Amino acid sequence: MGEKGDKSFRATLEQDALAMHASGRPGKIEIVPTKPLTTQRDLSLAYSPGVAAPCREIARDPSLAYDYTTKGNLVAVISNGTAVLGLGDIGALAGKPVMEGKAVLFKKFADVDSIDLEVDTHDVNEFINCVRFLGPSFGGINLEDIKAPECFIIEQQLREIMDIPVFHDDQHGTAIIAAAGLINACKLTGRQLNEVRIVVNGAGAAGIACVELMKAIGVRHEHVTLCDTKGVVYVGRTEGMNQWKSAHAIQTPARTLAEAMEGADVFLGVSVKGVVTPAMLESMAARPIVFAMANPDPEVTPEEVYAVRTDAIVATGRSDYPNQINNVLGFPYIFRGALDVRARTINEEMKIACAKALAAMAREDVPDEVAAAYSGRRLQFGPEYLIPVPFDPRLVSTIPPVVAKAAMDSGVARRPIEDMDAYRSALAARLNPMVGSMQAIFAEVAARSCRVVFAEGEEEKAIRAALAFRNAGYGYPVLVGRKERIAATVSSLGLDADALEGVEIHNAALSERNHYYADHVYSRMQRRGLLWRDCLRLVNQDRNVFGACMVCLGDADAMVTGLTRTHGSVLKGLLKVVDPKPGSRIFGMTIMLSRGRTVFIADTTIHETPSAEELADIAVGAAARVRQMGHEPRVALVSYSTFGSPMGPDTSRVRDAVRLLDARDVDFEYDGDLGANVALDSELMKVYPFCRLSGPANILVMPGQHSANVAYKLMDKMGGATVIGPMMIGLDAPVQIVHLDANVSDLVTMAVLAVHDSLRR
Repeated sequence: MGEKGDKSFRATLEQDALAMHASGRPGKIEIVPTKPLTTQRDLSLAYSPGVAAPCREIARDPSLAYDYTTKGNLVAVISNGTAVLGLGDIGALAGKPVMEGKAVLFKKFADVDSIDLEVDTHDVNEFINCVRFLGPSFGGINLEDIKAPECFIIEQQLREIMDIPVFHDDQHGTAIIAAAGLINACKLTGRQLNEVRIVVNGAGAAGIACVELMKAIGVRHEHVTLCDTKGVVYVGRTEGMNQWKSAHAIQTPARTLAEAMEGADVFLGVSVKGVVTPAMLESMAARPIVFAMANPDPEVTPEEVYAVRTDAIVATGRSDYPNQINNVLGFPYIFRGALDVRARTINEEMKIACAKALAAMAREDVPDEVAAAYSGRRLQFGPEYLIPVPFDPRLVSTIPPVVAKAAMDSGVARRPIEDMDAYRSALAARLNPMVGSMQAIFAEVAARSCRVVFAEGEEEKAIRAALAFRNAGYGYPVLVGRKERIAATVSSLGLDADALEGVEIHNAALSERNHYYADHVYSRMQRRGLLWRDCLRLVNQDRNVFGACMVCLGDADAMVTGLTRTHGSVLKGLLKVVDPKPGSRIFGMTIMLSRGRTVFIADTTIHETPSAEELADIAVGAAARVRQMGHEPRVALVSYSTFGSPMGPDTSRVRDAVRLLDARDVDFEYDGDLGANVALDSELMKVYPFCRLSGPANILVMPGQHSANVAYKLMDKMGGATVIGPMMIGLDAPVQIVHLDANVSDLVTMAVLAVHDSLRR
């Protein structure tokens, strides 16, 4: 990609990021009450006069704040904005989007509630005093994006005066993940940690922390050469020195990075793009280990390393290369473990335990959902898999327990965990498994690089979605439309022509493939009233027909449409090109994610009043698709009645569907007729001990399209749920139809799901 193309990529990414942050409620977080507040009694318990009771108890015993308030699951992300990402000192307010993002990651990956606090001061003492007096509110403090050397002073003093964990992730997060990678890289190359010679370039917060943790896991002091912009940090140097650099100065004749690299086993970069040259790489020891972690551009790219050192092991900070040194592998789980034992601090033992656990986890067998994200290839411990990937579902149940145990063993835990097995089980159940599955689906699609048709290619939303799809690395978008119209829309978005680099454009009226497509449609429709010229006209003029032909004849892998026509009219056109899958029934299934739970609702688009046979078919199709997405289906055929109470004329269809499933001897759990409240509530389910479901249903087969639509749209607008879909199930081609009001994110998600469907055929 040329320089102009790269600028266009960045421009579209920036536009999409701005649109995402401003859409709906501005920002990325909100506060949601965890208790019902609907009646006067609820209010009297939550606030005055009832709230006085927990206040008195906490006054009597401050430790009870962990039992009666959010303190035990609440972390503050605090910054003064002096070292934000690659942006530098942009100020506290400008850094707020990053801090909100960090709070979101805490919640997403470890179910830790978090709130961001931006402190508008450059004065170290003012910052320390501000944070220290916030201690009663939080279970932990995550310091973020504070420049060195002030960050060392701030963290050190706050750790001394506060009795809750204080953790500067820019220092320790990078160090922990890099240490895990180093442990495994040394195993692969037959090196011992106490023998390995390391050059660290970058003496800021992350660099100093890396050096300290490497020494803590066994690397010898004299074997670590620290470099900064002035060269090697050596004993006797005075220029640009401070107490933290001086602590790692060594006796060495080397004065430059190039000299330090000669014979080195390992290079760790936390500095800037392009500082490592081919000559430096050539001078390193056999089987060199190169961790180039500068973001967004590494000190040296993997391609540049392998051009001169085919024997190297390489890691970067980027997600588009193997071995990403990603802090999200650490901080959510470290705080999860620390909070759960009410740790006073996060100490060296806890950080080492985390690093060793991450390294050990990468050496284990990789679960199917992670393997699926890498094109179905079974990942194995090796040069391109040194550390786990961020969406690995094992992280939340593996890392917090070892961190918690290290806290207990080192004496900083105030509430030790007695049953670690039960704790691991509780952690595994804490997060919505669908979140990890969706991440795995997106990563698998990115690994395959398929071609997706955006049929309404002249629509602004479709163009933006195609660019977002490409920029995210999910594959190659194909826009159906006129080039001049598409180019004009791109220009109106403030982008230049290079923004369309990597995007195919097909004008349906001018395509050289139209006769082949017309033949395909004619072979299906010639006995249903259409002449060949009618079929050619359809291909020329109906972009959905054209796009579906591309998919059916192998010119594209998947398709998404629906922005300009109703769902029914789009489907009617598609059925001229695509058949239902043999033995299947077409229906719509909507995914709903809410409060750590996922429920699939079917049918939400096709069957107004499905018969018993149709209900049974929908149950079978939904169960199969849900299983493809990584979940074991539990199907409830729902009604307004529960096992005949009350009995009504409509309940017979649901009961008959259950009998049909009995006769088919299907391989998933199901039962009906069930009220939705019973189907989703394990406690209510106990009232019916004969119920066949082993737990709350994750698939609701609805008795009619009316109830299905009302249910998911109510939850979408009033229930705070995230709604995905409806997905089209049962077509014999990977085609998805969005709603007329779909946004860019909806289009991208449905395009990804269409590709995922194609990969499972």
